[in-house]
Amino acid sequence: MFRLDENEISFPDPEIYDGHEGVIALGGDLSIERIWFAYQLGIFPWYNPGEEILWWCPDPRFVLFPGELKVSKSMRKILDRNVFTFSENQNFREVIKNCQEISRRGQDGTWLSDELMRTFIQLHEYGLAKSIEVWQDGVLVGGFYGLQIGKVFCGESMFAKVSNASKAGFIHFVETHRDSLEIIDCQSHTEHLESLGARMIAKKEFLKILHENNERR
Repeated sequence: MFRLDENEISFPDPEIYDGHEGVIALGGDLSIERIWFAYQLGIFPWYNPGEEILWWCPDPRFVLFPGELKVSKSMRKILDRNVFTFSENQNFREVIKNCQEISRRGQDGTWLSDELMRTFIQLHEYGLAKSIEVWQDGVLVGGFYGLQIGKVFCGESMFAKVSNASKAGFIHFVETHRDSLEIIDCQSHTEHLESLGARMIAKKEFLKILHENNERR
């Protein structure tokens, strides 16, 4: 297992290093510089708070191409009835806080540590991370956040306090930004996102798309 040097921001090349079951490296820190560099390489942190940081680049990778978005008839009716309203970057702190605190089926606790939250809030303040908020009658009922790297959106986490809130927010985001996004990185498989058209692709294909559409590289 490749151990990171805390005094140097670097990672093994995920194009040639497979790691162990998608884990590329361990250790390091959660500084904004390291997080931003990692995501530009297609690497993301995922670990249990209190344990050593694990850095992942799984193969295959779970993604959604905007042109492959699937919207069911029932969801289209909900969107057409304006059950929800949407905004972007209006309440990043509340979105990420809810993503940390929301109870999830089959999970005990959260992988989203306070330190990682602080880093993403800083990235948001630098204009690198964004949030999508879903409102119902003026109350925040859903949303998600992630990093924008050129034409690639790296989704991190989402939450919903009422049925269909996060799904509606995701559909709205994809349809609104369809022309400016090449791909949405969903990282790991969920049935929720698979129902919306997300699918697995080879790591090599994902990294090629990421590098070709990363305007900041």
